[in-house]
Amino acid sequence: MQAQAIFQKLESQFGADVVRDFHEAKGGDKDAWFEVAPPRVADVGRFLRDEPELHCEYLECVTGVDWPKDNRIAVVYHVYSLRHRHRIVMKALCDRGAPTLPSVVDVWSVANWQERECYDLLGVVFEGHPDLRRLLMPEDWEGHPLRKDYVEKEHYHGIPTVRPNPVELFGIKAAANAAAAAASAAATAAAGKDKEPEAAKA
Repeated sequence: MQAQAIFQKLESQFGADVVRDFHEAKGGDKDAWFEVAPPRVADVGRFLRDEPELHCEYLECVTGVDWPKDNRIAVVYHVYSLRHRHRIVMKALCDRGAPTLPSVVDVWSVANWQERECYDLLGVVFEGHPDLRRLLMPEDWEGHPLRKDYVEKEHYHGIPTVRPNPVELFGIKAAANAAAAAASAAATAAAGKDKEPEAAKA
């Protein structure tokens, strides 16, 4: 089934207030996508999975994008049907101040860790998640690192979080090697001059 037909079936089932704003896969959009009303994410996901014509049993990934200028965080769901070999993407646009969505773990169990990652790095709360806690950062870490206004603190429990730039380190090492080579060459030249008078006497 083509993406447009998938969207039309969803629109017929849920109405334009729940699924809307369809975009074909063109330009900057690699996959066709549509917007879903945040409170209905799990309902739409369950229909995508259970409707025989759709049968999108595979949730490829859950990702998030921070749009601070629009005061939104977009949570993006890529779903695929192994049976029908079709794909669709749905995006839920959340209020950046308090991004909240229903969990889809009951629909696709693989969402468990993916929602935890989105919560950890962007601060999206997935209501109904069986174990919503940080996945990558420590539990007492402050802030969400993938937010575009995130500023990392200089220390975490006394451990510095500032890391040297490897490119700069490479430049420093190269300069040090060049200086050492120049010093070695100068020393060799000086040693040679010291031996010149003895060679002349011989």
